[in-house]
Amino acid sequence: MEVLLTGASGFLGKEIFKQLVQMKNFNITTIGRSDENDIICDLSNDSVPGHNITYDMVVHAAGKAHSVPKTKEEEEDFFNVNYKGTRKILNGLKENLPNTIVFISSVSVYGLEHGQMIDESFSLKGIAPYAKSKILAEKEILKFCKANDVNYVILRLPLISGSNPPGNLGKMINAIKKGYYFRIGKGEARKSMVSAIDVASLIPNLYEKNGIYNLTDRIHPSFKQIEDHIALIYNKKIMRFPKLPFVMLAKIGDILPKFIINTDKLNKITKSLTFSDNKAVKELNWKPSSGLISISIK
Repeated sequence: MEVLLTGASGFLGKEIFKQLVQMKNFNITTIGRSDENDIICDLSNDSVPGHNITYDMVVHAAGKAHSVPKTKEEEEDFFNVNYKGTRKILNGLKENLPNTIVFISSVSVYGLEHGQMIDESFSLKGIAPYAKSKILAEKEILKFCKANDVNYVILRLPLISGSNPPGNLGKMINAIKKGYYFRIGKGEARKSMVSAIDVASLIPNLYEKNGIYNLTDRIHPSFKQIEDHIALIYNKKIMRFPKLPFVMLAKIGDILPKFIINTDKLNKITKSLTFSDNKAVKELNWKPSSGLISISIK
C-alpha cells in the first residue's frame, strides 16, 4: 500500500510514522519542510508538486497548533498552514487520486469551552484562528473527496497525550516539574484526552472508511487525576487554592486584556469539557487505552 504522510516530524506525526513503517506491504512517502522528508515542501509557502504515483492512502497530519496568536500575521499563519496548506495538498493529488484521505482535525472546531459528551452532530462554532482554520480545512477535504469519489476520514482529537507532549499539557508538565503549579478548587473538572499511540494505531485500519469521528480515551480524567499523575512522575506536591479569589481576579481580567486570568481562562480550568466517541467505537472498533498512562517523560 502506498501512503503519503504529512507532518511526520510533528508530535502525533512521529507516532503515525512509527506505526505505518511497521506495517507489512506499506510504502511510506513523507512530505514536509525538513531534509528528513522524501518530498521537501513548506505547506505555508510552497506549491505542492504533483505526484507520479497513485497513493492508496493520504494521512494529512501536518498543521500549526499549540500557540495563541498575538498579531494579525500570527493569525494568518494558522490559515496559511492549516487551510491553504490543505488546499495545496489536495491540488497536488488531482491528477492521481488516492483511495482514502485521513485528516487530523481537532475538537476545537466545536468552539465550546465547557459541556459534556459532545458528539459529531454538534455545530462547528469555533471562532479562534486555529479552530476556524481547521473548520475551513475540513470543508476543503469534504468538498474534494465528494467531488472526486474519494473516501475520507476526519479525526477530531482533544488533548493528545504521550511522551513529552506539546501544548497545554506540556505547559502543565513543565509547571509541575518546576514547582510553581497550583490547583484551583478541587480539580473536579473533567477533560477528554487521547493517546497519540492509540490514534497512530488506528490509522492503518481507516483505509476505505468514510466519516467524521471524535476520538478520546473514554475515561475523561479530572484535572486532579491529570495533575496527580504528573506530580507522581516528578515526585512533586500540588498546592491547592480556593476558587473564590480567582473568580474575583477573573472579573478584573475581563476588564484588563493583559491580566493573568479572565473568566474564559478560569472556566477552562474549572468546568468540564468532554467529547463522545461512541461513533468511533461502533464504526471503527475503537478500543483506546488510558491517556494518563501514556504520559511519560524521556
